[in-house]
Amino acid sequence: MFETTIAGSLPKPGWLAETDKLWPQWRAQGEDLSRAKRDATLLWLKEQEDAGLDIVTDGEQARQHFVHGFLEAVEGIDFEHKVKMGIRNNRYDAMVPVVVGPLKLKGRVHQFEARIARAHTKKKLKITMPGPMTIVDTIADRHYGDKVKLAMAFAELLNQEAKALVKDGVDVIQFDEPAFNVYMSDVKRWGIQALERAAKGLKCTTAVHICYGYGIKANLDWKETLGGEWRQYEEIFPALAASSIDQVSLECIHSKVPPQLMKLLKGKDVLVGVIDVASDRVETPQEVARTIGQALKYVPKNRLFPCTNCGMAPMKREIALAKLQALAAGAAIARKKYR
Repeated sequence: MFETTIAGSLPKPGWLAETDKLWPQWRAQGEDLSRAKRDATLLWLKEQEDAGLDIVTDGEQARQHFVHGFLEAVEGIDFEHKVKMGIRNNRYDAMVPVVVGPLKLKGRVHQFEARIARAHTKKKLKITMPGPMTIVDTIADRHYGDKVKLAMAFAELLNQEAKALVKDGVDVIQFDEPAFNVYMSDVKRWGIQALERAAKGLKCTTAVHICYGYGIKANLDWKETLGGEWRQYEEIFPALAASSIDQVSLECIHSKVPPQLMKLLKGKDVLVGVIDVASDRVETPQEVARTIGQALKYVPKNRLFPCTNCGMAPMKREIALAKLQALAAGAAIARKKYR
């Protein structure tokens, strides 16, 4: 009961990459960089295990960014001539690569980190990838000329990699779709269809993570515009409840999301965000247990998985570790209280 996990990413150690940044530069190149990525992956596996988490991740240590870490393995994308584009409905500008031809995987994408992680932990292992809609919102297109066609092309590639990850021994594959909280009508029109295409035929647990973003200024400023209640989930959760995806990861603690919206996910496992990634303040285990208790009003015990609100990539390493420990300790309190 209350198996703990995280949204996916963890801070990169200073010897691997720049710290406290969402787009960090690597500290090494070539074989030295590969060794550093391996070491960082093993470090965070051990830290998650020691903290007491039940479902661990690779911490996304081998990729610079959660979207571009996938895109770099795809043919038909020009990284040399990036263009400036507003993403997440112009919430912020980014320099993005351009689709210039038919999309095709160059080879495996996350085999390196998945196999390292699988060989060094007996815990359930989760690997995350960006969802099709979020990829489409984070790249310019000069070939397909249609967002839905582009999303389905990416969904096919995601599905290829996801099936290979299952063969690598991965237990949970999660698709990250922050764009689902921005383009709600498109989510229902084609976003969930593309997500299901990415997850088609997977013989593992499938999840989708939908949050309000990392704790960076652009996201914090955006949240200030959303009013006293954040009801984006209300529009998309019924459609997700009817989908083939097994789990939905959402933001909860210290957000303005009405918790009763979790009732709309009947029949799904719910990864409830009980750790705030937009604050350096470390939650107490008692706070975590209280948030779990609040969520239990709307989510059955056997379907509630305490989680983080979002990824921890830009966070200070010591704060992230303390939050992992609070997550596990709070879930332990809740297990005793609500068994």
